Amino acid sequence: MIRTRAFVLSCLRDLPLLLAAVHLLTAAEQCPAAAPTAAKLTIHADQGKAAINRNIYGHFSEHLGRCVYEGYWVGPDSQIPNTRGIRNDVVAALKKIKIPVLRWPGGCFADEYHWRDGIGPRERRPSMINTHWGGVVENNHFGTHEFLDLCEQLGCEPYICGNLGSGTIREMQDWVEYITFDGQSPVANERRKNGREAPWKLKYFGVGNENWGCGGNMRVEYYADQYRRYATYVRNFGDNRVFKIACGPNGGDYKWTEVMMQVAARQTAGLALHYYCGTGRKSRSATKFDEGDWFHQLRSALRMDELVAKHSKIMDQYDPQKRVALIVDEWGAWHAVEPGTNPGFLYQQNTLRDALVAGITLNVFNRHCDRVRMANIAQTVNVLQAMILTDKEKMILTPTYHVFDLYQVHHDATLLPADLECADYQLGDAAIPGLSVSASRDKAGKIHVSICNLNPSAPAELTCDLRGARVSSISGHILTAAAMTAHNTFQQPQAIQPAIFTAAKPTPNGFTATLPPKSVVVLEVK
Repeated sequence: MIRTRAFVLSCLRDLPLLLAAVHLLTAAEQCPAAAPTAAKLTIHADQGKAAINRNIYGHFSEHLGRCVYEGYWVGPDSQIPNTRGIRNDVVAALKKIKIPVLRWPGGCFADEYHWRDGIGPRERRPSMINTHWGGVVENNHFGTHEFLDLCEQLGCEPYICGNLGSGTIREMQDWVEYITFDGQSPVANERRKNGREAPWKLKYFGVGNENWGCGGNMRVEYYADQYRRYATYVRNFGDNRVFKIACGPNGGDYKWTEVMMQVAARQTAGLALHYYCGTGRKSRSATKFDEGDWFHQLRSALRMDELVAKHSKIMDQYDPQKRVALIVDEWGAWHAVEPGTNPGFLYQQNTLRDALVAGITLNVFNRHCDRVRMANIAQTVNVLQAMILTDKEKMILTPTYHVFDLYQVHHDATLLPADLECADYQLGDAAIPGLSVSASRDKAGKIHVSICNLNPSAPAELTCDLRGARVSSISGHILTAAAMTAHNTFQQPQAIQPAIFTAAKPTPNGFTATLPPKSVVVLEVK
């Protein structure tokens, strides 16, 4: 009886891995693979120089739909377990992936947000209409104190976006002083009256958002002058030093980058690029699409490499020392909202296709880490390409969350240059690279390689030549599923999750790996 009980307990402990293994076998059975393609990867382990800034794995949360309210904020009187109104399960999940930085309060909302409406006793805070997102009433119960409390609970850096579109210079200046000044002033004393004696640290501050669009429909020449004017009054108080981020281009608007670097580079620490890779061609549904939609989405995601390279080249002309960072503070997929939900809330599901979008994009940022030093996926909870979905007291993790979990091994690691030769993934007359790769070495000397197989039907036989290092052991994890449309639901919260990857073997010169179709694989090489 004792032996039987021990056996049962052992099986229960191993159940998640067993289920994941069964899931992968089922995937192979249900999705017959095409003939494997060959790929060769050369990693130059002796040439790494640039560091992959952990802020590349940053996040963005706007007062939009159920991102803030119900996503983070349930209020201190809620039956959902919370700390000062912020739900504990969401905080724990984000801490697990070591969220480095969180951007708030927008987005388009930022340029109509007046921060004084969100301080003081909550019952006295004035309400407003959220004109951008659903026309709902914003009660301002989640404001500056609540956001900075959230960041302290998460252990991440706050990144606040200021109101240039409809706000005043004085309003922006006072907000930074309210948060960071440790001396005596009317604004700092107002903070103390509202319950916070010590100032907070605030490193990242954005001077406006999408001022070419919802932030004022400005010409770049006009915004550049406005940016210089407003940024002058974003002061450093005490030992707090503000990293000022300017509104950057919309996708491929290279003129915007050119003018901003010409006119405002000296006043700028970061330039914010926005790019959404959209959805499928025929179907905009997050969960109902065919291979044509899959291909179209991944091809759009791959465009991030072109955008980052071209904007970086322009920046290099005016800033060869790469002092100004390229900040991609809004990126991700943008599907149709889930049926029956408010169109203005941008609530969408998240499938294996979105996991590939995340893996591809993060590989791009890693490879361009000499210029890209922060990125913020949109948006963390319940909106667009979210990490987490909530339904009252329930919470599920998305496939995109699992990619961020697997890729955290790249945080602050040294990028290792890599050369990839692989077959194209073809659909009809169109073709894209079949694989996406990045590699790094962490402070302990371990090498990590993240590989995405974009082809939904053909495995890839990868041979890696690891130069400047020898392989003693190799291990890894994989994220894949039987169907391209696989996703987690509140009824099946673990339908897609990482599993141990065993199809990688050391060789005298590196390693080999068999990469299943439609998969994200992260390898650890010792």
